[in-house]
Amino acid sequence: MKLHEYQAKALLAGYGVPVPEGAVAANGTEAEQAASRLGGRAVVKAQVHAGGRGKAGGVKVTATPSDASAAASSLIGTTLVTFQTGPQGAPVNSVLVEQTVDVDRELYLSITTDGSRKRPVIIASVAGGMEIEEVAQSEPDKILTEPVDPAIGFQPFQGRRLAAGLELPAALVRPFSALVDACYRAYVECDLSMVEINPLVVTKAAQLLALDAKISFDDDALFRHTAGAELRDTSQEDDLEVAASEHGIAYVKLDGDVGCMVNGAGLAMATMDTIQSAGAAPANFLDVGGGANEEKVSQAIQLMLGDEQVQRVLVNVFGGILRCDVVARGIVDAYGKSSRKPPLVVRLLGTNADEGKQILADSGLALSLADTLTEAAKAIARGQA
Repeated sequence: MKLHEYQAKALLAGYGVPVPEGAVAANGTEAEQAASRLGGRAVVKAQVHAGGRGKAGGVKVTATPSDASAAASSLIGTTLVTFQTGPQGAPVNSVLVEQTVDVDRELYLSITTDGSRKRPVIIASVAGGMEIEEVAQSEPDKILTEPVDPAIGFQPFQGRRLAAGLELPAALVRPFSALVDACYRAYVECDLSMVEINPLVVTKAAQLLALDAKISFDDDALFRHTAGAELRDTSQEDDLEVAASEHGIAYVKLDGDVGCMVNGAGLAMATMDTIQSAGAAPANFLDVGGGANEEKVSQAIQLMLGDEQVQRVLVNVFGGILRCDVVARGIVDAYGKSSRKPPLVVRLLGTNADEGKQILADSGLALSLADTLTEAAKAIARGQA
C-alpha cells in the first residue's frame, strides 16, 4: 500500500526526519491560505501515487498566495499522466503546498529488503533527483549499498560509511546518520516495504531535508497497523484491484488480453511466463489462494470478466486444499452470472480433477480442457476454446 507524499513526510517527521514546512490543500482557497502562512512563495505539488510529477507538470513553483491558489486549482480535479502512471494517469484530489528551499546538493536515500541478502539494505547515491534505475544503469559506481543485520539494526559506523561515500562535510555526518537511523526505525516498526527520499537535499544553510518522500506498507502486515491502513487512497488504485482486495484476492492488472486465474503465486508466475512464451500476453496476475471456496473462485472469475480487456481466459489449478471440483463449480457459477463469456481454457490437476473436468464438460460452456500448462498456453494463444 502506497502513501501520498504528505502522508509519507508526516510519518517520517514523527520519527525525527527533517522535512520542509507545508500543508495539504484540497482546493485553491486552502492552497492560498497555506502559501500565506509560508510567507507567500511556495511549491505546489500534485498528490498522486507516482513519480515523474515534475516532468508531467505536477509540480509548480509559485511566487504569491494567489499564484498558489491558481496552481492548485489548475491541478486539483485533473488526471496527471506520468511515465509511472501509464496513459490512464492518476486523479489529483489534493496538493501539497510547501516552503521553497535553497538547495545546495541533491542526494538519494532509500531502504528496502534485498531478497538475495535476506535483510534490509540502505541505498544511497550522490545522484539525487534522478530515477535511481537510470543511475544504476548509466553510473553504477554512484550507487552505495549498506546491508543491515536485522538482529542488531542500523549502526552508527554504517551511517559514517555512507556519509563518507556521499562526501558529506564533517558537520553533517551525525545528522545524516541520525536521519538514516530514523528512516530505518520507521521501516522496521511500521512494517514498510520501501522508504525512499529523492531528493534528500543539503540546503545552502547546511541542513538536511527530505524534499520528497515515498513510502509503501507491506500489505500482509497492515493488520498490525490500523492507523496506517486508514491512509489508503483507493482512488489511486485500479478499481478491479480494489474490489479484489476486498474479497481477499491477490489481483494485479496487466497489459495483455488473457485473463489468468491460478491458485498459488509461484504457479501464477509460471503460468504468465508460459503464456508469454506461447506468443500471448496475460491481462492480470490473479492468485485465488490455496484455501478458496466456490464463492471466492466465482468472485475471482467475475472480477476478471469485468475487465473489458480480457478476451480469453486461462484457468490453471493444481488441486490440493482447493479441490478441482470446487474450482469447476466456481467457474460455472461465474460464467452463468456474467454477460461476457470469453473463450475458456482450463487445466485441472490434483484433488478431484476428474470430477472437476466432468462438471465443466456438463456445463455447456465453450471451453477446452488441457492436460499440461504448455498445451493450455498454446490453446489460449491460438484462441481455441
